[in-house]
Amino acid sequence: MRHIRAIFFDLDDTLWDMHEVIPRAEKRLYEWFGEFYPRVAETYTPERLHRLRFAVGARYPELRHDLSALRMKVLRQVFTDSGYTDEGAADAFEVFQYARNQVTLFTDVLPALRELSASHRLFALTNGNASLEAIGIMECFEAQIGACDLGVAKPDSEFFNLAMERSETLPGEALHVGDHPENDILAARQAGMMTLWMNRKGQDWLLDECEPHHELSDLQLLPELLRS
Repeated sequence: MRHIRAIFFDLDDTLWDMHEVIPRAEKRLYEWFGEFYPRVAETYTPERLHRLRFAVGARYPELRHDLSALRMKVLRQVFTDSGYTDEGAADAFEVFQYARNQVTLFTDVLPALRELSASHRLFALTNGNASLEAIGIMECFEAQIGACDLGVAKPDSEFFNLAMERSETLPGEALHVGDHPENDILAARQAGMMTLWMNRKGQDWLLDECEPHHELSDLQLLPELLRS
């Protein structure tokens, strides 16, 4: 793949395990409510907060690409339902975001990113609202591009078209690396990009519409693959 000049990386479950991140962040936020805004904890159980988040998402499908805006709507409603003004929503969001960015990189990630950034342009692509600055790996990337920036979310292939346009990258020189068959591999292929499926758990490929161009379980093998 010597023709590849730019590598686009999904974040959640590609560079770190997302399984515990959001539940842990929501637990920290609920503890914060109990300490500083106790009527929220009296009004909402964690389960009810979880249901509210999905209900608000269904109510505002036009914000599907902006998870931060959706969460702020949830928080404002939580405060007003609990008899407070919604002025505390911004602080609550910061509490959640701080915890949301406490991730543990897979062990292969940092060595691979450092090696790859010396030879290729690296971009982060995400539907979520993780901050590479807060996580501490922004130095490896030229830019972080989110669905909230582009106004469209994966698995829409337009997400990748707009990301390539913003990064001034042609499809023939772009590789997308991700874990999700539809959001990452199918959508990126539809945009004309080369694809690499990060299959860390040794799963079977079950999507009939396409297959990834390449598959790895260890990101440190990517530099050699790029030289092939």
